[in-house]
Amino acid sequence: MVYVAAGVQGMTGIVGTFYVKEHLDLSAEFLAALGFWAGIPWALKMPLGHLVDLLWKFKSGLVVFGACLIAASLLIMAQLIQSPDVMRSFMNLGAWYVLATLLAPIGYVLQDAVADAMTTEAIPRLKSKGDPYSEDEIHAMHVTMQTLGRVAFVGGTIVVALINMWVFADSSNWIESEKKVMYRDVYLYALIIPALSVSGLILAKWFKAREIRQLVDSGLTLQSAQDLLHPIVSQIRPNQALLYGSLLFVVFTVGIGLSDLNYGQEMIFIGSLLIVIFLMRKITNALDIGSQKVLIGTAIVIFCFRATPSAGPGVNWWSIDVLGFDQLFFSWLALIGSVLSLIGMFLLRAQMAKHSIILLTLWLTLAGTILSLPQLAMSFGFHHWASEQSNGLINARFIAVIDTALESPLGQIAMIPLLTWIANSAPQELKATYFAVMTSFANLALSASQLLTKYLNQIFTINRETKDALGQTLANADYSELSALLISAMVLGLLMPVAGILIVKMFRLKCA
Repeated sequence: MVYVAAGVQGMTGIVGTFYVKEHLDLSAEFLAALGFWAGIPWALKMPLGHLVDLLWKFKSGLVVFGACLIAASLLIMAQLIQSPDVMRSFMNLGAWYVLATLLAPIGYVLQDAVADAMTTEAIPRLKSKGDPYSEDEIHAMHVTMQTLGRVAFVGGTIVVALINMWVFADSSNWIESEKKVMYRDVYLYALIIPALSVSGLILAKWFKAREIRQLVDSGLTLQSAQDLLHPIVSQIRPNQALLYGSLLFVVFTVGIGLSDLNYGQEMIFIGSLLIVIFLMRKITNALDIGSQKVLIGTAIVIFCFRATPSAGPGVNWWSIDVLGFDQLFFSWLALIGSVLSLIGMFLLRAQMAKHSIILLTLWLTLAGTILSLPQLAMSFGFHHWASEQSNGLINARFIAVIDTALESPLGQIAMIPLLTWIANSAPQELKATYFAVMTSFANLALSASQLLTKYLNQIFTINRETKDALGQTLANADYSELSALLISAMVLGLLMPVAGILIVKMFRLKCA
């Protein structure tokens, strides 16, 4: 249910895009930088993951606390839309938006740390007669478990797409006051997200009670049944290096973030990367040399793949202003992408269990590069030529649908080998800690991606049209540098993962 809730978080994505474009005077560069800050809580999975292991008996409370943070973020956004003047009397609207943007990921990452650890518990080590499963069988079960986790996530996105199609069915006919009401209502509807994650706790309690009744009916005493279903967990001692390292990470990040230093984000990224590498080294000292080489090689390839930049929010603005994509069409694209992601994960599950991360990364990189070409072509006006040649059949929307259909499975498929490797390697007593440290490193790659995206948007400036409260144009749209921006992002998206693979080969490292 936590993974489903994480998928449903996209319910506010389309509304957020249009609200920022229409009401907040925030540049593409600023929004890319904000994406960097929103990614920092995911790097904080280190102390949170270890906290989950130390407080495993109280994991339900951690899920509830995360739900409260998510709800607070949604309520802030709903109030921003409903009563901007009241909110402005306390802070400017941009500051409220930043606060809401940062609260939500903290809640999601806290819940995710609990859910990740539970996926390792779900894999049995012994067969019904007590015989152990082989390593290949355990690996295959981990692939299945992580695939099911992604299925739950994507299932949430499908629900979101269907809701958005209903909400935005008449969006082209909305007047400004109707938009305001609907935007606010979407954020209020999204309160179902924290409710979903908490509902998982209620379901778990019900399942446990049913199992206890069945055991008591089979002849066990109530105490024996409870002891069987709630075994005593061995006490885990806090990892001092991890705690102090995480404390250093938090102090360093917050201190630099609150200061007004030039290149503060770059300092945070480099410092955080060094701290996470140090902590990874500390928790993997017990591994043999061969396993350490696999860890290092896998980490390098995954980091380079996930650190590739995107073109940034300017592409969505261009799609709205130039291509004429509206809320309903974005909802259709989301639905198509989610459904095909679900199908792709099931069809390719066997291949993910068989092939190395290097081979999968190379395949995903080449596929992503090829599939970025249609959008690039449209930035040069290809859709106009195609529409003329096909009597209007192959227009911008047709190309966008085909491109989404082909590209959609790639992002989710790329995550499954990483999650499988982590789950298969995590010690049972430190499952949340192991997940947290390894995924913190992978998530720092996303922070690197946001930094690179910011740099690209500094070099190639994209400006949307902005208007004042009276509808007077304050600034005209300028998408003249979009093609150069898309080309740069595409080239980096190809070269960076290939460079990571070459580094692994050059230093004779290995990959999972």
